[in-house]
Amino acid sequence: MNPQHIVKLLERVKTGEVPVEEALNRLRDLPFEDLEFARIDTHRELRIGVPEIVWGENKSATQLVAIARRMTEKDAMVLISRVSDDKAQALLEALPLGTYHEEGRIFSLARPIETALKQLGKIVVLAAGTSDLPVAQEAAITAQLLGNDVERIYDVGVAGLHRLLHEVPRLREASVLIVVAGMEGALPSVVAGLVGRPIIAVPTSVGYGTGLGGFSALLTMLNGCAPGVTVVNIDNGVGAAVAAHLMNRQFPSE
Repeated sequence: MNPQHIVKLLERVKTGEVPVEEALNRLRDLPFEDLEFARIDTHRELRIGVPEIVWGENKSATQLVAIARRMTEKDAMVLISRVSDDKAQALLEALPLGTYHEEGRIFSLARPIETALKQLGKIVVLAAGTSDLPVAQEAAITAQLLGNDVERIYDVGVAGLHRLLHEVPRLREASVLIVVAGMEGALPSVVAGLVGRPIIAVPTSVGYGTGLGGFSALLTMLNGCAPGVTVVNIDNGVGAAVAAHLMNRQFPSE
């Protein structure tokens, strides 16, 4: 349930198209739907402007299908992260109108976006290397599904700095930048020294032994010398996308 749905429902009640009792029944399930094994937060989008995003990695295919079906019944956007191929197949069989974004491991069944893209600024997602793409794509796809204009700039890590410098004009067009990097994780600091925009840094678990599954990149980003960089958890493309979306709503395009 989102503000647009509630306004439309109330308008239909006002005109007599929908009886008061029916409207009451539609609103009765706020603020959550109880499936015993999960409580779906149908009130979240109305509350904060972002629908509940379901973590798919540790849930069974049966659980994900049940959650997605109930969300669809309630006209909620379905957005499930960390979906494996076999779970995606089960979801697509149950909800054939859905989409599996394999590169970002996301299953979605999105209603038409109410907010016109021209009313928002642009989110630019950078990835240091090709190995960082699953996380970068998770961020980019999530931001797009939330209604943002998203541009991708990939394989611009600091080992070949000229590749990044070539893209500076495009970076300056962004309202918010999501910068994804593994290994030493230096890319966000470099970008912050070039562009005066909010930067959300995402460390990835890409790297050799002393990378410690992304901890080295995380610590580099937290200790970066360029101010103004916000850091999310290791491999957390969804968290970066939601933060960028909330920031981007404050930067309407001209």
